[in-house]
Amino acid sequence: MATKGNDQIIKENNCESKMGLPCVLEAFTSIFNTGSISNKCCGELVVLGKVCHSALVKRTLENPLFKDLNLAKIIAKSIQTWNNCLALIDSPSPST
Repeated sequence: MATKGNDQIIKENNCESKMGLPCVLEAFTSIFNTGSISNKCCGELVVLGKVCHSALVKRTLENPLFKDLNLAKIIAKSIQTWNNCLALIDSPSPST
């Protein structure tokens, strides 16, 4: 059974239009570099959805500029970022 390419998944789900550029950059930095993602951008990431998140990360990894990166490490950071945001958004914020 053939799997859909990342580009097709991204196009069909309108992935690139679901997050604002500042949050895209924040998420990218937290996965491909070192940095954290704000609550606001976590919210956008969760709205984006896991399918889009995974497809966008995988498509980025297909870029020759990123060929020297540790694939397993990036995928792990991608999953960690997703899970952290999901937990943050799902759990009610403590009242102050």
